[in-house]
Amino acid sequence: MGLSGIEIYKLLPQTNCGDCGVPTCLAFAMKLAAGQTELAKCPQVSEESKQKLDIASAPPILPVTVGKFKTGGETVLFRHEKSFVNPTGIAVLVTDKMSDAEADKRITNFRELRYERVGLVLKADLIAVKSESGDAGAFEKLVGKAKDAAGGDGGLILMADTAELLAAGLKAAADQKPLLYAATKSNAEAVAALAKENKCPVAVKGENLDEVIELTQKLTGMGLKEIVIDSGSRKLRKVFEDQVILRRAAIKKAFRPLGFPTITFPCEMSNDLMEETLIASTLIAKYGGIVVLSDLEGHSLFPLVVQRMNIFTDPQRPMATEQGIYPINNPDDNSPVLITTNFSLTYFIVSGEIEGSRIPTWLLVLDTEGLSVLTAWAAGKFAADAIGPFVKKSDIVGKIKHRSLIIPGYAASISGELEEELPDWKITIGPREAAHIPAFLKQYKAS
Repeated sequence: MGLSGIEIYKLLPQTNCGDCGVPTCLAFAMKLAAGQTELAKCPQVSEESKQKLDIASAPPILPVTVGKFKTGGETVLFRHEKSFVNPTGIAVLVTDKMSDAEADKRITNFRELRYERVGLVLKADLIAVKSESGDAGAFEKLVGKAKDAAGGDGGLILMADTAELLAAGLKAAADQKPLLYAATKSNAEAVAALAKENKCPVAVKGENLDEVIELTQKLTGMGLKEIVIDSGSRKLRKVFEDQVILRRAAIKKAFRPLGFPTITFPCEMSNDLMEETLIASTLIAKYGGIVVLSDLEGHSLFPLVVQRMNIFTDPQRPMATEQGIYPINNPDDNSPVLITTNFSLTYFIVSGEIEGSRIPTWLLVLDTEGLSVLTAWAAGKFAADAIGPFVKKSDIVGKIKHRSLIIPGYAASISGELEEELPDWKITIGPREAAHIPAFLKQYKAS
């Protein structure tokens, strides 16, 4: 960063309004100086200060938005230092030389292959549309088809050798702000001008990192900020080395010409989808901003999206479910009421066992900051003085005739205190293990 935290603080409004999510302007300034937040989060900063702080407040790797997908914005080399910010984008390749059946298959897989895990929908993010025929009309038509498939939650990558072909593709998708691939040594000015005119992000492709540096400097000199880097390598070892060099140069050396997210092409590194998947797995783990695959199949996509979820989950912040009342199996006013914590894994295991029992049940989920039952109990977050007020303030009283609450077996020690907090309720100790919930519910009767 070019400025220290104190220097940045002097340019902030110093109102301590908290609108940025940080209690004080000084704390926000320190985060800016460390590259841990963005200036855009301060709604009250003046335009004059914004211009002065633009470079100082930018993260080492600038963020880039492609449609609804966002990449870059990273500030650290390792996730234990601070969580990674934007998960690697997974893209599928379609070309205008493919048969309609093949292109439709890949696009359909992009749209339909979705997996729900701990409350998250895991899926591919982008469609890369490539002009191989040189036919502007065919390219535009295929881009339009891909745009419809991507819908509102996907992004597009337009791939062509000339600015003229990219312009044809933009006719069908300019409003989606697709990534234009790629500005090279031979066409940089024309492609950059097209990107600037349409306010689209642009990828640069060099034969090596020295050429990449020349291209990013040229494009930033033309006023472009949303840039993605293709180092040009197509061998796994070299691509891997390039990703590491790019990330370290940006974060450790603050070398701005390489401070951009990357795009990689496993689809051009193998003719076997499983080998592509292994390559993509390596690049997801080590700094790839976008990986482009030749196809999407369930057996290859699922392990990639799960791996990505694990890597890009904040290790300092447990995955949590929203506090509230969850009806399972269409409960009525006589159905039993269970309570658990909002640790996502706990919620999905418990709710899954209840659903499997086929017994209509109300499940109360208490906000314990993402901690499991035992951990929350030990930390005093799953305690009688937290559960009692939550039950009273929730709408569960209006949904049932009885006053019976089932608590997890591991929290049995709080039953007495909970009876004092909820004097009109009967507190029942449930099983310790979620696997025993179905048998317990079949024998249980609320009174």
